[in-house]
Amino acid sequence: MSKHLLQDLDFLQKEIMNIASMAEQATSKALLALLNRRVELAKEVIDEDETIDRKEVQIEEECLKVLALHQPVATDLRFIIAVIKVNNDLERIGDLAVNIAERATYLARHDPLQISLDFPEMADAVSTMLHRSLDALAKADIVLAREVLAMDDAVDAANRTTFVRLQELMYKNPESIKRAVHLMSVSRHLERIGDLATNIAEEVVYMVEGEIIRHADSFHHAEDYGDGE
Repeated sequence: MSKHLLQDLDFLQKEIMNIASMAEQATSKALLALLNRRVELAKEVIDEDETIDRKEVQIEEECLKVLALHQPVATDLRFIIAVIKVNNDLERIGDLAVNIAERATYLARHDPLQISLDFPEMADAVSTMLHRSLDALAKADIVLAREVLAMDDAVDAANRTTFVRLQELMYKNPESIKRAVHLMSVSRHLERIGDLATNIAEEVVYMVEGEIIRHADSFHHAEDYGDGE
């Protein structure tokens, strides 16, 4: 590996962890704004989103420059491909944090609904998934990455449960509909952040082992039933 390529790869590693820190912080602030009804934190998330957007563009441009200048292969090429994909996932996480912050702002200005929801537990699970996926990325740790993959089903189930409970509340109390819709959106955004954390974990596995594991369960399920002929 040339000295210049090594320097560029080191720079990419630092930059992807930089935007990762931004996205994780935005998510944490948005969830605190939601759970503690803190409008000022929600505003910070919204105001800081442009910084994440700019960083995402800068990283993508840097990746394209490295590809053009060095034409990397094997492990180096997988690393750059993973950075491009993770970079996009992190920008989307930032957008979802903004969406949660916007919902949190509305909900903080209205009376809370009298309903028991598992938002603290769901928020904690999603935060853990995101943190572990980024830790796996920083350390190239596939064991940690696979732990993240195993957590996704629980978050999906929590989202479904939240939807059903809020739907039942809206039937019983039409005055709750607008607030319930905002909470449904929050739940869906949390579930999507969990999905994106899963994507990052999958990219770590690809980066380290060269194995593409997206949709693997779907492919295996289809094989169990033959090709339909």
